[in-house]
Amino acid sequence: MTVLRVKDISILFGGLKAVSNFNMTLEEGELLGLIGPNGAGKTTVFNMITGVYHPTSGEIEFADKNGKFQNTTHMKPFQITQMGMARTFQNIRLFKDLTVLDNIRIAYHSNVKYKTFDAVFRTPAFFKEEAEITKKAIELLEIFNLGHKQAELAKNLPYGEQRKLEIARALATQPKLLLLDEPAAGMNPQETQDLTQLIRFIREKFNLTILLIEHDVSLVMGICERIIVLDYGQTIAEGTPAQISQDPRVIKAYLGEEVGLHA
Repeated sequence: MTVLRVKDISILFGGLKAVSNFNMTLEEGELLGLIGPNGAGKTTVFNMITGVYHPTSGEIEFADKNGKFQNTTHMKPFQITQMGMARTFQNIRLFKDLTVLDNIRIAYHSNVKYKTFDAVFRTPAFFKEEAEITKKAIELLEIFNLGHKQAELAKNLPYGEQRKLEIARALATQPKLLLLDEPAAGMNPQETQDLTQLIRFIREKFNLTILLIEHDVSLVMGICERIIVLDYGQTIAEGTPAQISQDPRVIKAYLGEEVGLHA
């Protein structure tokens, strides 16, 4: 089953075409990598898919939680999130002065069922759902081995744990599609290895489709079934890790010489 269709999207910034006629289809359960040099347009693609930017041309369609395709090209980020899409950012965007637990609780509130009346007047429906949210948040933190740090401020966590918390917060919105924007950025080799295992785990545990941007080529080659390569806003290659690792255009875009990438 197809989850996401991106059709010929382009975007202009002051006359500069940052992304040109980008196409992509994501199937349910797939783990797709989007790679390319700095400035290739990867995060811009993410921003268009998640509603942060609106394409100058082209269309984006996403299958909501009921499997019905919706045109999300001009939707706002919160509307797309409610449909079942979540993301992380290249630069961590936690609520740093809130606790680890509250960072997760906030994300769960995107799907609350109680009304404004219940929240204002603190009805039984409000207290019941808030208790359920807290329970779910703690259970999610335990999965990420962060349960013992639920009372700590997010800003006091080590860098690697802040990354894990951001992913956990994205999962708290209960997505079917998760977009990870350079999750290994700033991590040491051991943290990157742990992250690789975590991505595999959450994909299976939460039955997710994942779109991944990453500069760490070894991580992408080791975890993705299919890879799309961008350069100067255009797709220059698409295929399996083995195919991409030997593609002369990819080698030139990354390294500038015919040395090959190690799959």
